[in-house]
Amino acid sequence: MDLQLKGKRALITGASSGLGATIARMLAAEGASVVVHGRNEQRTNEVATGIRQAGGSAEVAIGDLSTDQGADAVASAALQGGQIDILVNNAGAVSHKNWSDAMSDDWMDIYNANVVSYVRMIRRIVPQMKELGWGRVIHIGGGLAIQPIKEQPHYNATLAARHNLSVSLARQLKETGITSNVVSPGAIMNPMVEDWLLNAAPKFGWGTELEEIKYRAVQDLIPNDTGRFGVPEEVAGAVLYLTSPFANYISGAVLRVDGGTIKCL
Repeated sequence: MDLQLKGKRALITGASSGLGATIARMLAAEGASVVVHGRNEQRTNEVATGIRQAGGSAEVAIGDLSTDQGADAVASAALQGGQIDILVNNAGAVSHKNWSDAMSDDWMDIYNANVVSYVRMIRRIVPQMKELGWGRVIHIGGGLAIQPIKEQPHYNATLAARHNLSVSLARQLKETGITSNVVSPGAIMNPMVEDWLLNAAPKFGWGTELEEIKYRAVQDLIPNDTGRFGVPEEVAGAVLYLTSPFANYISGAVLRVDGGTIKCL
């Protein structure tokens, strides 16, 4: 299926590794020109080089989005090569502190990294989308925004703020040709999660074989209708759909990619 992304330019924040890198690779495979953002120049360039070696078009933008100066540098680098049609706000931080450990400074730091960083890029990229009369803004949220847990309350709250600001932005962009949506992943498998599962398996009695450990961990920690963890490509696929013209009539939405973990209408 052709998602009709040829000729579009996309900036993906936090794309030097993980989900962001997967989104960048898949957008490039669909014919979009991608701007790979990261703070680490070596890792960012490695992702961009891999995309080019696979036949795609990729540039890089280096900067720390937790500061205005860093966001300025990233926006300037991204726009230097031409218009940005698609902004995927993915960069952010995770903290596993709990109510006892997370002090007020921790709340402020993670809010800046996870929410204000999104706002910085919206303010720098969306105005030129208005001149184009078309655009896509995709925010990566999370199931903890909808059903928070007792741990990491400051992190949970930033995901909820991302969902809220995305809908507010959709209202603001009424009839501009620009849409704003959230992709909300559930528990996604990656090397760090896999290592944690292997180390935690003896404690929880999940067995010794990796596939058994994964299945039993899902039942105990994130029971869902698919009975498994997701993979980054499944989240990226949802992002790609929302960036395409096939999603012209979708704005202010939250697309959950969580195997049915969240039980709500």
